[in-house]
Amino acid sequence: MVKVEIYTTMACPFCTRAVNLLSAKNIDFEKIDVTLSTAKRQAMRIRTNGQTSVPQIFINDDHIGGCDDLFRLNQTGQLDKILSMTS
Repeated sequence: MVKVEIYTTMACPFCTRAVNLLSAKNIDFEKIDVTLSTAKRQAMRIRTNGQTSVPQIFINDDHIGGCDDLFRLNQTGQLDKILSMTS
């Protein structure tokens, strides 16, 4: 089964778009809210080599990027291929 993690904050429209896309594809994912957690935000920065914007998305521990990157993968059909892989 594919492992999907998404770092988010409250009231982030890009986070909402990314979550909605994954939900529409019936993908189980772990949502990690970094709004009030310095430790979670720092962990996100480390995993993304310094990225501070949200969302930050990982599939099978590979950094996919943000919302635009996720939608780009979806438009090209690559997202479905990645999501169909097993970890």
